[in-house]
Amino acid sequence: MMLLHDPIAEAIGLLGFASSTPGIGGILKIRTSDFRVEEVATNIALDPKGRFTVARITLTNWETNRFCQQLANRLRIPRNRIFFAGTKDKRAVTTQIFVIDAPQNKVAEIEMSDVEIEVLGRTHQKIGFGNHKGNRFTIIVRGCADGLGNPLTNDEVARRITSILEEMKEAVGEDKFPNWIGPQRFGSGRPVTAATGQCALSGDWEKAVMTYLTMPGEEDDEAAIVRQKITNEGFSEALLEEMPNWMGYERRMIEHLLKNEGDFLGAYSTLPSNLQLMTIHAVQSKIFNTSMKNRLESGVSLSKPHIGDLVGRVDEKGQLEPTSCVEVRQKTQPRISRNCEMGRLVTTGPLPGCEVDFASHLIGEIERGAAKELGLGDQDWIVADIPALTTSGTRRALVTTFEEFQTETVPISELVLEESTRAQKVIQPQMWHPEGACVRFRFTLPPGSYATILMREFMKTPTNHL
Repeated sequence: MMLLHDPIAEAIGLLGFASSTPGIGGILKIRTSDFRVEEVATNIALDPKGRFTVARITLTNWETNRFCQQLANRLRIPRNRIFFAGTKDKRAVTTQIFVIDAPQNKVAEIEMSDVEIEVLGRTHQKIGFGNHKGNRFTIIVRGCADGLGNPLTNDEVARRITSILEEMKEAVGEDKFPNWIGPQRFGSGRPVTAATGQCALSGDWEKAVMTYLTMPGEEDDEAAIVRQKITNEGFSEALLEEMPNWMGYERRMIEHLLKNEGDFLGAYSTLPSNLQLMTIHAVQSKIFNTSMKNRLESGVSLSKPHIGDLVGRVDEKGQLEPTSCVEVRQKTQPRISRNCEMGRLVTTGPLPGCEVDFASHLIGEIERGAAKELGLGDQDWIVADIPALTTSGTRRALVTTFEEFQTETVPISELVLEESTRAQKVIQPQMWHPEGACVRFRFTLPPGSYATILMREFMKTPTNHL
């Protein structure tokens, strides 16, 4: 099953489902509190003599990287002295562990809007991406409706959820779902990271910067006006005065160009290093999603290993060990198939780079075809101007697991829908209705998996409903 008229999904290769039952529709994040994420942290050894401060921080409607930049500014430390295990959804209430290279008392004194900081102690340990056991989600879908915008009842929503669960079990395995890379990796309503990264890979820094500054998206009118002015009029001090405060990355790029005319490489380099790398990762992610889409369209199972597939071990956190990947051959296919069914092994898709190649046989043709389709068939993945952006590549599991899954209906709140600008801005088809059922989902995912992707399988709405 595929959604039509979803330009964001088409831009990031996010097309296809594991089930054919119609979705429940609705909209996520009508209220920020409708989407809650609690990180399931790994143990951190506390030590009063430790260099770093450990804090459990709850953010409401904060993008993780922007919060870290603001925190660094207030602590008067470089941004790269703040460590965390994973970025979370912006329009959400998120709780996670941060390790901060700053005095404990200074961290405890920080006061920021919509930020709660609980200092836990000190440690000698840093943490990094993936250094957590998973994430626990509590998510409310409001205004459930069919594809024509007619409200759904509680009973019909429950029936569809049950049917989708059964179909996913048949298609990819019990308590598993397709491991698409979600729109957050690409910039959500403005899928700019992959577009910028593709320019960076080709060494066209002017195009990379101008893409980042001017690419339109589903933003507020103020941002749209600024981006259009950059396109029509270029850069000026007056433009800086008109920019909303949250466009800090764009502001630094323009300030650099006003002082260093024509230095687009320097302007690109004003982005935080992790965001620069994310633009390259987004290009890899688009190839992965497109490969998944093509695999589904070819009728090849995502979870059952095919000859030529590269499969890898699954660790105790439910994550792929990418260095363990082996090719499926005719002799080994039965044994590998059994281990995939038991969850010990998993099929994988490409996040290509200068060292990691594609699969072989039919699967390899599908993967290489995805890269060629995006104009990246001959890409060497070496970024000579910024060597830190050169990526060796890796593999990603094609399916992932969910645990502790529960659903329950919640009362309809018409006022919430009427007041929500998010509900008013969704594109056609409007698969929500103020009188439609509301349902709360609870589940836990391993690191690197996207809650919006699991919700997408149940909702089957356009991407901007997620």
